[in-house]
Parts: sequence; C-alpha cells; structure tokens
Amino acid sequence: MNDYTFKRTGKVLLIYTGGTIGMGRNPRTGALEPFDFKLLLERIPEVSLLPASVDTYQFNPIIDSSDMNPRLWAQLVRIIVSDYDNYDGFVVLHGTDTMAYTASALSFMLENLTKPVILTGSQLPIGQLRTDGKENLMSSLELAIAHKDDGRPMVPEVCIFFNGKLLRGNRSTKQNADGFDAFETFNYPHLCDAGVNFVFHDHHIMEPDYRRTVVPHYGLDPNVFVFSLFPGIQENIFRHVIEARELRSIVIRTYGSGNAPQLPWLLRLVKEATYRGITVVNVSQCVTGNVEMSRYDTGYQLKEAGVLSGHDITVEAAVTKLMLLQSLYSDPHMIRNYMSRDIAGEVTV
Repeated sequence: MNDYTFKRTGKVLLIYTGGTIGMGRNPRTGALEPFDFKLLLERIPEVSLLPASVDTYQFNPIIDSSDMNPRLWAQLVRIIVSDYDNYDGFVVLHGTDTMAYTASALSFMLENLTKPVILTGSQLPIGQLRTDGKENLMSSLELAIAHKDDGRPMVPEVCIFFNGKLLRGNRSTKQNADGFDAFETFNYPHLCDAGVNFVFHDHHIMEPDYRRTVVPHYGLDPNVFVFSLFPGIQENIFRHVIEARELRSIVIRTYGSGNAPQLPWLLRLVKEATYRGITVVNVSQCVTGNVEMSRYDTGYQLKEAGVLSGHDITVEAAVTKLMLLQSLYSDPHMIRNYMSRDIAGEVTV
C-alpha cells in the first residue's frame, strides 16, 4: 500500500440536504426560510480561500432532518458514488436531529470508503451574527481536503464535525438540543480536534484498502423496532410488537450494563421472537459504557433467551446496521453473525 499514489482532484462537493445551517431570514416577514446554496460563495467569501474548488448540490426539495428516511440515504449514496472520482471529499449539510442516523447509515452503505464524507450543520442559521455554522462549514471543507504527503486523505471515513470535534459518524449521538456542543462519541475518542491547528488522532482513524474501490449499498430493510424498557412495562403491548409479521429485528434498550426486569412473560416473549428468527440486540440506555449480559443474572437471562449483546454500539448504529444486513441476508443466522462483528468501526468487540 505504500507505493499507492492517491490521485487528487483539488475539488470538494458540498451537498445541502436541509437543516438550520441553510436557513436565511426573510427581510419582509422575519421568518426563517431556506436560501439557494448556489449563492454560498456570496454569503461566505472565505470559501474562496480554500486550496480547492467547491461545487454544490442541493436537494430539491430540501429535507427537514426529521423527515430523513432510507430512500433519501440511498439518494445521498448515489450522489456520492456517481461523482466519487471527481472529488477529493464530500461535505453533507444536514439537520442535527437525525444527523447521527444518517452518518451511521452512510458508514454501512459506503463499504470500503476511501474518501472523507463529513456531515455538519449548525444550531443557528449561517446568516445570523452568532452562528456556529460558518466555523462548522469551513472546518469541514478543510478536513474534506486534508491529505498526507502521498495524497491519501487524513480521514477516509464518514464523520460528523461539530464545535471543533471530528467524530466517527457511527459512534456519534446528539447530546444537546440547545448548545453548540451538539454531538459526542461517548464510547470512542475524537478523530481530530480543531483548535488553532487540526490535531489528528491517527491511531483512531480507520485505514481502508486503497487498492479497492468503494462498494455502494442502496437497499435497506427498515423492519426494525426500538423498544425501551421501563418500570411497569406491560405484556400485552410488547406482545403486539413482536407479533407483527413484518418485524425482523428489535433493538431493546435495557438498563445499565444490559439488564432487564425478571418478568417471566418478558423472557418468554423474547424467546419466542428469537425462535421465529427475529434478531434481538441489547443496547444500554446509558450513553457511556458497555453491555455485559453475564455481569448480573438479569442480563444473563436475556442472553439465554437468544438476545445478542450490542456491546458499546449506539442505537443509531444498531438500527441502521440491522437495516442494511436485513436487505443483504434473508437468513437470520447471517444477520446475527454480522451483528456480532465490527464491520465499519461501529462497535468494540
């Protein structure tokens, strides 16, 4: 791999899907409304200082991130793959509410990614005086073209950049709805910290096989259900969920290190589900830590019922990983096999 020369284009593609960052204030009504991102260079003249040219692609219509879905993730993959050889990197402007889901989905849908795909946005519109959007955008563009002496990109991953931190996309979770520090990777270190200089943490960054090209996946099977345990959970409601014929997997959000109440009916229904071929993955309700179902008896019983440990995976990554695997495999044993592996840096096993 040392003799591989990465061919650079000197170009980055900026994809605007929607979100707060692209809102402008209507001078007549005072209301926030999306502006045409083709006017980006006029609004942010600093873009012209980048040592690369920036092309733009705008979704039409633009998408509120609350309306993001698997069809639109596939559209993003097609945009990136169709222009893959023409750009050194890609920056996706996206609303914050589902950004971690989109970053996770793209990390699985873009197998063997060899170029940066950086999602960013803002908590305030880019035209407002105190906006965080300009710094997030400019740093993301710089990171998308940052490269080593041999031309290889510094961070060939799907990432989220926010508030001076470059994070692995499928490890990210939105942690704050109001502050600029919107995202964090609680179970994985930052890939880069942006201060006066970019400080890259190379040993935490994935290294793809540059001799292979990216392998896109467009299909997702969204027949997944996320179920949070809580004191007082009712049998009839849970039974209705697992009796749905379309259901193929459940992400069950448990207490602490993967524990559940010792309710005979709960274990019975979970066993019935796994026996039918439904994949059940145990993810902790805690933002930090690891699922260890052998630590307490309340977790061990779930393991005996056929529940898989999600280890330190996020809900966002577990859901989107299951969607991809379900589209690729009809055999539940194959899905369980790959859910127990790290396939895109999403989990520590």
